[in-house]
Amino acid sequence: MADSPDRAEDFEPEISEESNETGDCYLVSILNELAGNSFMVFCSTCNNTQRVTLLLRNLGITAIPLHGQMSQNKRLGALNKFKSKSRSVLLATDVASRGLDIPHVDCVINFDIPTHSKRIETLIGKKLPAFPTQEEEVMMLVERVSEAQRFARLEIKEQGEKRKRKGRDEDRDDAEHSSGVRKKVKGGKFAGGRGGGSRRGR
Repeated sequence: MADSPDRAEDFEPEISEESNETGDCYLVSILNELAGNSFMVFCSTCNNTQRVTLLLRNLGITAIPLHGQMSQNKRLGALNKFKSKSRSVLLATDVASRGLDIPHVDCVINFDIPTHSKRIETLIGKKLPAFPTQEEEVMMLVERVSEAQRFARLEIKEQGEKRKRKGRDEDRDDAEHSSGVRKKVKGGKFAGGRGGGSRRGR
């Protein structure tokens, strides 16, 4: 496993108690603000990992999931895409990430996992103050994030129906090409670096 991050960008935003919509908006705002960096975002469940991945993709952010309902081969494939920087955001459950060679990342975000998780504490290194995202900037994202959430829910529903047709043993892949409802949210991609966002003031 890579050494613990120790740069100023390695923080733990306090967004775990927010509602889905507000928490999603804060996450998108952070990814937008720090575009061009690599991110590892920890989620509490496989379902939320998949949901947030689809949400970010609908906003044009290059995200990929890593969770326990994916086969080992697909987990390694997701990790390789992240290592090669073809994907800038890796969303993972704590359990699924254990035992894998996690590369050094610029930013580690605890999205909705209890802060006492030893795995996350090791990756983060030390806890720094919450990221000073301006509330008005976050609120400007509400409409776009709400639309992306709606498309993500449709995609999750479609994936569930597809698995039922194929059989319950079918694992959940990263869904990059599996959905027929994929539609970019109005406004297109965030401008800027690989992370899919633009930094304030540009």
